[in-house]
Amino acid sequence: MGLKSAAAKIFSKINFKYEQKWIQNPVETQHKVFQQLISEAKNTVFGKDHQFESIKDYNDFKNKVPVRDYEGLKPYIDRIVAGEPDILWKGKPIYFAKTSGTTSGSKFIPITKESMPTHIRSARNALLDYIHQKGNSDFVSGKMIFLQGSPELEEKNGIKTGRLSGIVAHYVPKYLQKNRLPSFETNCIDDWETKVDKIVEETMNENMTLISGIPPWLVMYFEKLIEKSGKNSVREIFPNLGLLVTGGVNYNPYREKMIHLIGDDPDVIQTYPASEGFFGYQDRIGADDLLLLLDNGIFYEFISAEEFFDENPKRISIEEVETDKDYVMIISTTAGLWAYNIGDTVRFTSLKPYRIVVSGRIKHYTSAFGEHVIAHEVEQALEQALETFPAEISEFTIAPQVNPTEGLPYHEWLIEFSELPNDLEEFSKAIDSNLRKLNTYYDDLISGNVLRSLVITQVCKNGFNDYMKSLGKLGGQNKTARLSNDRKIADEFYKLNLIRK
Repeated sequence: MGLKSAAAKIFSKINFKYEQKWIQNPVETQHKVFQQLISEAKNTVFGKDHQFESIKDYNDFKNKVPVRDYEGLKPYIDRIVAGEPDILWKGKPIYFAKTSGTTSGSKFIPITKESMPTHIRSARNALLDYIHQKGNSDFVSGKMIFLQGSPELEEKNGIKTGRLSGIVAHYVPKYLQKNRLPSFETNCIDDWETKVDKIVEETMNENMTLISGIPPWLVMYFEKLIEKSGKNSVREIFPNLGLLVTGGVNYNPYREKMIHLIGDDPDVIQTYPASEGFFGYQDRIGADDLLLLLDNGIFYEFISAEEFFDENPKRISIEEVETDKDYVMIISTTAGLWAYNIGDTVRFTSLKPYRIVVSGRIKHYTSAFGEHVIAHEVEQALEQALETFPAEISEFTIAPQVNPTEGLPYHEWLIEFSELPNDLEEFSKAIDSNLRKLNTYYDDLISGNVLRSLVITQVCKNGFNDYMKSLGKLGGQNKTARLSNDRKIADEFYKLNLIRK
């Protein structure tokens, strides 16, 4: 065992004991975070506009601060971008995390000197938690790769701006710098395909022990590795690969594909980072849920997904949530995001401690017929079908077909298979049956002959990459929406001739 590995094991034990303090006192922890946020921001423009000085408790906050998305906060953010201090948070941000907006072009999410450490600490703790459970820290002595955005940053009125993953790249501890790949020059390559090819060259002959990135881009990297090396699996190339760290999308739909490419089923840590904050990570080996981070400069609120579009939906704090119910997650943070809707829906799997799965996007669902099918349901229906009909799926998206040329309307599943099931028709029926059991509205529509069973349409090899490339969004943290309430995405696949004939 090397010095780094031994030190990591000791630090993981110390860190575990420290983290248990807030895990065992979740409600009190959130009350403390809430009071600190209000106190720190009471003299900001936003704090004065919303009378933070008179906010004594959560009920006061709900009465004075409405739920907003990026568009709702944009007038304040525009003032920050223009260079004004003390708008949403004291002083000026140290970074803007630049993301793609759907309605307003680029979004500029502020990151402050108070919020930046929470991103770094959470990523570190996810690894330390794993080391504590596994009792093995050998991976810290090998090479580590992080598939991420360019670390080259622009400036907006003196504030550095770039992708979150590129910003975080500047905070890799010095003791890990020698272990980290790819090189700075390679990380700065903008074209994703060129970048991955270069990463393959730099890493193929190294002792890779940890690999991190969002699942679809890990698949792309692994496929190119195997092609370039002439080997049969990633395990032949990296025999000491011990850990995958993923985020961005649910790992489970990619699991079988990963097992095939790697040659076995390595340990995986799923994480839940976003430009707006680091919300959770998988704290149990082999589990699918994530520990919600309640001591991370973020105060959480929740609105039932079923009530979200009502005129006055009920807002609740952590102490009122229930398991197995979908909530829209609302956050207030040390970056100055107040009652901010990030657009995700979560479902609690446990209240002691508070653990969640990300169940979908409040704007990404299929409900053209009133069924309100969400990502968690379709992913679960698919996973169950794969247990009976083994196949490998690279990616998929779902859209309603409201006006078919013949027959009843249906859900169209556009799937890119790397290995087909032995009976595609029975596979389709299995998914449909599973989804009916998971969503009673969908079942009622099928039973009532409003809809017919889902239809699978095969997408050409690399079709999803080609679709993203057509949008100029290949690589980074970009991903295709799993669910749509219209046919914009589906129609583009047909328009680009990405459907198998």
